[in-house]
Amino acid sequence: LDLPLGSGKLKYCLLILNQPMDNDQFQCLWSKAVFRACADGGANQLYEHTKGRQERFLPNFISGDFDSIKPEVKEFYKTKDCEIIDTMDQDLTDFTKCLQILLQKIKEQGLKVDVVVVLGGLAGRFDQIMACVETLFHATKMTKMPVVIIQGTSLAYLLQSGYHRLCVNTGLEAKWCGLIPVGNRCNVTTTGLKWNLTNEVLQFGKLVSTSNTYDGSGTVTIETDEPLLWTMGIKRQLK
Repeated sequence: LDLPLGSGKLKYCLLILNQPMDNDQFQCLWSKAVFRACADGGANQLYEHTKGRQERFLPNFISGDFDSIKPEVKEFYKTKDCEIIDTMDQDLTDFTKCLQILLQKIKEQGLKVDVVVVLGGLAGRFDQIMACVETLFHATKMTKMPVVIIQGTSLAYLLQSGYHRLCVNTGLEAKWCGLIPVGNRCNVTTTGLKWNLTNEVLQFGKLVSTSNTYDGSGTVTIETDEPLLWTMGIKRQLK
């Protein structure tokens, strides 16, 4: 996996959630995205963040049950011909439903996309953070495309069972990283970390790899027998 950091050649779609955005990250990610969407109140964040220049930052669509979006924000984007999609299913989060629609749009329009980048979802209410992590599990059933969540100085990505090679030499990585066994115990082997694992069990109540860091090689390899959450620190300026 080449992470969507810096001036790489990855093509990605951007999905904005209802949480505060860092300006440098927003500007960088928005400008390079091939397709853009907001999940419900994510439109509020986009509207406020681009105050005075909203017409230059129009998403391709906004979806949700619309219990969070402000009426005036919804009306503004509607008048600008942004597609407004009602999704009333309460068994799934607005994030999950927005991702479903986004993946369908990618397919319908024949877009060449390497990764979906989600802006927001790793701060604020803990229950909503966990709901975002749960959406990453749903995502693996929807697409083989990586879905990466970025907010502030954190990035999260759900590794599937198998072997993974992560490039961590862009210069935009912060020092810390972690492997979190959400939902299952995982047998894990790694290279490229300061504290590597060799066929060790990661499990809540036993061992979780947090506050780890890199060995300087620029590459991390991870082999796991169950889905495993990779998280890492990133710099705010993704340029």
